[in-house]
Amino acid sequence: MVRLHDITRWWKSRKEKDDLSGLAVRFDELAAMRRYVPYLREFKFNNTSLQSGDARSAFRGRGMEFAEVRAYNYGDDVRDIDWRVTARKNQPFTKLYAEEKDREVYVWLDLSPKMMFGTRNELKAVTAAKTAALLGWFALANRDRFGLAVYDGRQTRIFQSKRTQENLLAIFKKIEQISVEGLENQQVDEDEAKSLQKVHKKISRRAIVFVISSFDNFEQHYGKEIAKLAGNNEVFAVNVYDALEEKAPPQGEYLAQYDNQKQLLINTGKKFSQQYGLFFIQKRQSVRQFCVKFNCRYREICSKQPIYKQLRPV
Repeated sequence: MVRLHDITRWWKSRKEKDDLSGLAVRFDELAAMRRYVPYLREFKFNNTSLQSGDARSAFRGRGMEFAEVRAYNYGDDVRDIDWRVTARKNQPFTKLYAEEKDREVYVWLDLSPKMMFGTRNELKAVTAAKTAALLGWFALANRDRFGLAVYDGRQTRIFQSKRTQENLLAIFKKIEQISVEGLENQQVDEDEAKSLQKVHKKISRRAIVFVISSFDNFEQHYGKEIAKLAGNNEVFAVNVYDALEEKAPPQGEYLAQYDNQKQLLINTGKKFSQQYGLFFIQKRQSVRQFCVKFNCRYREICSKQPIYKQLRPV
């Protein structure tokens, strides 16, 4: 059984040595995510290339400029159906748009207390921050404007979208600060819905929006706001999870702490393992079904595996 005072002593020793690897993300770790951009360019996403140039990038989404009308094919976005031509021809037709050269890519990054959990290499908050950094570098490589909103449970810090490396590095500095502060500040003053509402007011129509979170109870709390974003933007739901959420811990007694001070002794067994696994399966299925319903893209990122490999299509 894990003793609480042992955890407290371990945490204090790490802090005194300034050894926060895996607990808080560092600026140099975010900057280093640039090295993985070439790997993303080799992948294909939704039957289109991620490579800039002649091939069209799916991260650029639909353009704003109308190009032509053609017969509807399976997999086309239903929002682009040309209803006048469809009625006249008595079969579905869809509008095609020319690729926009200067798209806005925005990330809503969840660094709230619920993301301060991890059992392997790093906390989910660290993995989420690194994912946002990789998307930022990828956006710049594609000459897109990149902006970010960081939600830490207390407030939302919004960075205007720009196509400069200086802006991206300034964002990384702030993420590092928020990540370190989040280890001790577990207060929640602002909910996710209000945070996403602020983002919705800032971004332009038809932007690429990545929502990076663990999606805990999202349908009750902020699913409605994600659905609104998906109404006029291309939304990617990036579900960050820990390895422990895939498989229950070995049988035994575990001491858990929640709400800062409250403690709970958990005795695991076969029945617990079955219920535990079913809970997380249903949770992930719920996010997938939500994405299908509201036309969002969906990706899962495990904190113990390389991020760039998990952004590839499934």
